[in-house]
Formats: sequence, C-alpha cells, structure tokens
Amino acid sequence: MGSFNTSFGEGFILVGFSDWPQLELILFVFISIFYSLTLFGNTTIIALSQLDPRLHTPMYFFLCHLSFLDLCYTTSTVPQLLINLSGLDRTISYGGCVAQLFIVLALGSVESMLLVVMAFDRYAAVCRPLHYTTIMHPLLCQSLAIAAWVGGLVNSLIQTSLMMAMPLCGLRYLNHFFCEMPVFLKLACEDTRGTEAKMFVARAIILVFPAVLILGSYAHIARAVLRIKSMAGRRKAFGTCGSHLLVVSLFYGSTIYTYLQPTGSYSEGKGKFVALFYTIITPMFNPLIYTLRNKDVKGALKKILGRGRNSG
Repeated sequence: MGSFNTSFGEGFILVGFSDWPQLELILFVFISIFYSLTLFGNTTIIALSQLDPRLHTPMYFFLCHLSFLDLCYTTSTVPQLLINLSGLDRTISYGGCVAQLFIVLALGSVESMLLVVMAFDRYAAVCRPLHYTTIMHPLLCQSLAIAAWVGGLVNSLIQTSLMMAMPLCGLRYLNHFFCEMPVFLKLACEDTRGTEAKMFVARAIILVFPAVLILGSYAHIARAVLRIKSMAGRRKAFGTCGSHLLVVSLFYGSTIYTYLQPTGSYSEGKGKFVALFYTIITPMFNPLIYTLRNKDVKGALKKILGRGRNSG
C-alpha cells in the first residue's frame, strides 16, 4: 500500500450511506426537507435583522452571524450528500476533500466560539440588565464576532496542515458522507499518536472550554431567573434557556463524541449518523429555537409581509 497524498489527480470515493441501501431514499427525502428549512429559516433571520431597525441589537447581530455560518456549514456538505444518496456520483478529488475538510473544521470551530459569545450576551442581558448596553457596546460585539471567525479559521488551518503533512495509504474509500478528520486519520501510513495529541489540545480548547463557559453562564442565568417572583416570567425564562441549552447540547455532544475520542475507538458507521446532528439538525433548529418563536421576530415578519401586501 503506497502513500497517495502527493497525487492531487487521484481522489476518494465517499461511501456515505451506501452500506445502508434501505435508508438512502428515506434519508434523501428527510435531508432535502431539512436542508430547505435550514435555508429558509436562516435566510429569513438575516433578512429580518437587516430590514427591521428594532432588531439592530447585539443579540440579533450575533444571530445574523450564526445564521450566515449555518447556511455556509450545511451548504459545504449537504448538496454533496444528496448527490451521494441519489447514487449519481460518490467521488471527490483530493484537493476538493482537503478544501472541504478545512471549511467544515473552520465553520464548526467558529460556531463553537460564537455560541460562547451568544451565551455571554444572554448572561449580560439577564444578570446585568442595567449595564447591558454599556457592556455589549457595538465595538465589543464586532470585536467578539471577528475573534470567533479568526479563531475558527486559525484552528482549522493548524489541524488541516497537520493532516496534510501525513502520508496516506491504502484504499481510497472514505466511510463517511464528507471528508472528516477522524476518517482521514484512519488512512494515515505512520503512527498518528503525536499528531493526534496536538490535535486533541486544539480541539479541547475549541470544544471543551467553550462548553464549560456556556454551562457556567447558564448556571448564573438560572440563579438570576430563580429570583424572579412572577411564576409566568420564571417559566418563560426557563423555557427560553432550556431550548437554548438543548441546541447547545446537541452541537457540543455530537462534536465532542466525534472529535475527542481516539482514532482507534472511532466507529465510522456510528460517526456518520452522529455527524448528521451537527451538519443538518442543529443548523435547522437554530433559527427556530433562537428567534422564530420570539415576539420581536414575529412582529418584524408581520410588518415586512404587511408592507409587501400594501405595496402590491
């Protein structure tokens, strides 16, 4: 088995869900629906946040970034998955695979950091309401968003560079629906323990540290909510925080399972089903959980639709 990562002309075959042929049609239908809902929901959030002046707040500024991120994240994997499920083409070039690996890692890392920033924004709004506008100054919001994007890109650049430095051997089959790091590592010719140790540190910083910060911020929020005397207000606050934590748990739970276990114990069969959570399900739920149930967003939507009908 010779090494082949020096030959950019030869690519890979993405196995996808072809080892589960009875599921391919069902997955194709459901993923098509989920992808359409993701595109619609996230595009709606971006459009409303730009068109309605009432939504020009720190929370919606970060939600715009999250929606744009989710649009890019799903589009980097889902169209190819749908082609794969239809059986039309299961191949991907080496260059395309490396590009996809870099983009998915970068966007996933940015999302991890952006969720921390959004948790901090909620903490400031609930626990420091009188100082909220001073704390969440527009300049700080822009700086935090830039830091999240730059941090994610740097993390991806480091990990992709480490991966590309390793010679790959054997069959060109990737038992996944996109080019993902744990699957790539299984093709390495040499001992990957040194590289994995470096990657583990980078992933722990990007995944575990943000998850701990988010849990800490929501613990403070829960304490503040318990001080609310109104039962209806308390129920509403817990409902909002609970739905946010559900999405955060889905994202961090599935990514930590994928990226923080040793390559030897990583199951490719289970891994591709787990990957559906952070590539398709979480991006679809984000606009529903964070905004579309919100009265400000509903009001903005009615206002825009009403204006459209009146002009028509």
